[in-house]
Amino acid sequence: MKRKVINIDEDKCTGCKLCIPNCPEGALQIIDGKARLVSDLLCDGLGACIGYCPEGAIHIEEREAEEYDEYKTMDNIVKAGPNTIKAHLKHLRDHAQEEYLEQALAYLKQKNIVISEEQSDIQGGCSGGGCPGTKAVDLRADKNSGQANPGAADLKLNSELTQWPIQLKLINSAASYFNDRDLVVAADCVPFSYANFHQKFLKGKALIMFCPKLDQAQDDYIEKLTAILKNNNVKSITIVRMEVPCCYGTVQAVEQAVKNSGKTVIIKEYTISLQGEII
Repeated sequence: MKRKVINIDEDKCTGCKLCIPNCPEGALQIIDGKARLVSDLLCDGLGACIGYCPEGAIHIEEREAEEYDEYKTMDNIVKAGPNTIKAHLKHLRDHAQEEYLEQALAYLKQKNIVISEEQSDIQGGCSGGGCPGTKAVDLRADKNSGQANPGAADLKLNSELTQWPIQLKLINSAASYFNDRDLVVAADCVPFSYANFHQKFLKGKALIMFCPKLDQAQDDYIEKLTAILKNNNVKSITIVRMEVPCCYGTVQAVEQAVKNSGKTVIIKEYTISLQGEII
């Protein structure tokens, strides 16, 4: 069957092992100094490991692969102990994988494996292997608790956008509006999360946007960013990303492109919280 599974770029992988504990399913192992996908059936294709790779060596691809098997995955997980079981349940819940979660809980019941309420409680963070980039978070309570601004609804702000298109996939790397400019490279979610994006980050700069999690063109994006840098005199790059781990791919893409271009470019990095604040 054709489905999404991870792909590891062997040339980029340094064998640092940071991805291993963040794959509770046990689909990854270090073999001959490189991270390897040991079995398609253990990889759910949700990519919890991606944000933990400092080299940007892990991507999700769609290809012919053996169907993911939750029961065989659980056989692997229970051997690693209660904390790994907890991490896997959290991983499934954070990704709203209700069918797999139901199968996992049925497996535990069948094997008479009891996970305490404390262990199975789903809280914030990703140290256990879950991916907060897809976790459902209701932020309305935070917004309603603030002071009301009677004139906010009527406040008119001018757009600071100076070029089109802005999506990296659509951008022409030879476009003249990048020359002698400061660039903002932003993850897709940032302008919706940070209310003052135009005034704080975009004013007077050219904009490039993409999603390191959902876009399946990371290598192409690095190549295009490299071309933009080679074809133009870029004064500086401001990276603005979300706090979720998978969004770190924005930083990796920019840093690799600068390295590939052979140029020296000032890079500034900002991280935005889910509450819309600069961290």
